Amino acid sequence: MSADPSRGTSGPLAERGLERRWWTLIAVCGATFMLLVDVTVVQVALPTIQRHLGGSFTDLQWVIDAYALTLAAFTLTCGSLADRFGRKTVFVGGIGVFTLASLLCGVANSAGVLIAARALQGFGGAAMFATGLALIGQEFQGVERGKAIAAWGATVGMAVALGPLVGGGLTDTLGWRWIFFVNAPVGVATIAMASSRMVNIGDPDAKRLDWAGLITFSGSLFLLMLGLMRGNDEGWSSTLIVSLLLGSALLMGAFVISELRHPRPMFDLSLFSNRAFCGVSFATFAIGVGMFAMYPYLTLYLQNDLGYSALAGGLYLLPSTVPCFFVPLATRSIVERLPPAVALSAGLGIAAAGLALMHGLTVSSSWTALVAGLLFTGVGIGIANPAIARIGLGVVAPERTGMASGISNTCRIGGLATGVAALGAIFQHHLTTSLTSHLGRPSGELAKVLASGGTRAVERSAPTQQGVLAASHQAFVSGINGILAIGAIVVLLGALVGLALVRARDFHRRPAPEPAETLEAARA
Repeated sequence: MSADPSRGTSGPLAERGLERRWWTLIAVCGATFMLLVDVTVVQVALPTIQRHLGGSFTDLQWVIDAYALTLAAFTLTCGSLADRFGRKTVFVGGIGVFTLASLLCGVANSAGVLIAARALQGFGGAAMFATGLALIGQEFQGVERGKAIAAWGATVGMAVALGPLVGGGLTDTLGWRWIFFVNAPVGVATIAMASSRMVNIGDPDAKRLDWAGLITFSGSLFLLMLGLMRGNDEGWSSTLIVSLLLGSALLMGAFVISELRHPRPMFDLSLFSNRAFCGVSFATFAIGVGMFAMYPYLTLYLQNDLGYSALAGGLYLLPSTVPCFFVPLATRSIVERLPPAVALSAGLGIAAAGLALMHGLTVSSSWTALVAGLLFTGVGIGIANPAIARIGLGVVAPERTGMASGISNTCRIGGLATGVAALGAIFQHHLTTSLTSHLGRPSGELAKVLASGGTRAVERSAPTQQGVLAASHQAFVSGINGILAIGAIVVLLGALVGLALVRARDFHRRPAPEPAETLEAARA
């Protein structure tokens, strides 16, 4: 790896190095903010997008999952590309792809074009995601690195907190297309900053890319998503759905075999020989499936059933998203004194309790019925996120933290993609059975209208059929209750597995700090 001439010197060269490091941090934080905001702003705008572009309930799911799927599938591969061609090169290229894809999203004239552009966005996001922390790590050392990572973490929290509000505000004022167009100036400014201020450092020992791992892993995820989303329409025992799910399982098996045999795998399975790493990976996947995948459906409930605007829907989600930013800062000194397993399971347990508190909605409920549960989920996520990072990086040797971080991000985003598809399948199936039970006739087509457009779409399609509208309200609310219960169970299971598997003795023992480092840390 190439050396940095500004380190270990003083004078103008060192000053330029210091200035470069902080510009690097600004560029990484700006790109990370853009990357993560684009997840939550789209969730808030989904009902409006559906009304303008049309499309089925499955199309709505793909607007989220096309992005999450490519993000999860390519993050580790982009890390390998960064080793070969340099982190700056991959980072800048990722921003360029993300910015171009954002413009394509904004001009999309159909759901299919939007989904394709979202998949391209995910590829650009993977390049940014894979290199962001690595760029910070190459520029900052010691106490400064801790401060830089803290600033990056605060950016993540701020993106999650502001995303629904920004998405709702843009959708209600300038239109939903502007949730994508605003990425263009941010992307161009970040590319200019990164191109002029960053240095390009790679790994001279990097070997060939793990193409077999990339193809089998992404293929397995794609077939799984497609099977889950098409299951209700095609029939879960149909040849197509059984073939898709079986193909997904076979490709995942081929992925495991390829990773075990590859000299430099993108997904180092030997890390899973550590019980604590298994525990934190499962917990991360569980919170993605049960909690983060729940936000699109809460948005559909607020806008498509209760009838709130996109801006109001974003505001009403703030009790959950704002604590993601403030809780880690407020509880840091307390949480760091707790055993890691306790902090992890406590965070997930509180989030599970929040999901359980939101369960029990009725047709007469308003958004206030969600407030207590949203607060609990926000606090739980705020505690769990730092614990996940602490454990995921603490149980591996320092030279393997990049791979560990990549696997953690893949578990989180993969959980989101799986959760959106699985919860959507359960939700749509519940709508069909509930409507059929209340109306006394097969109601599959009506369930599709209800799932994609909510009770307002049903009212437009059958304005004089009061019985149909009442049954639709009941079905929608009970469907949301059903997936809230499932989400609570999944997240609670993650908490229990994390508590059982994460042990202090599995943490990697790092060498004691040098006296100079200890003194520097004390002064900070």
